[in-house]
Amino acid sequence: MLIENIENNKITITVSSSVDRFGLQRLIDYVKYLEATANSKAKQSAIDALADEVNSSWWEANKMRFAK
Repeated sequence: MLIENIENNKITITVSSSVDRFGLQRLIDYVKYLEATANSKAKQSAIDALADEVNSSWWEANKMRFAK
């Protein structure tokens, strides 16, 4: 693995082709999440409540597709 610091505070990471692409993509997605939420002032309890509401609404709208 090679990590280089280039212009404008950008970092280039080069990994060998033997690295699991799925795992690497999950890692990249997590770093994107950290970057997107870095300045968030939301509390975890509010996020959990919103997630519960969305999941419940989705299930009510889609349960007939899965239950016989």
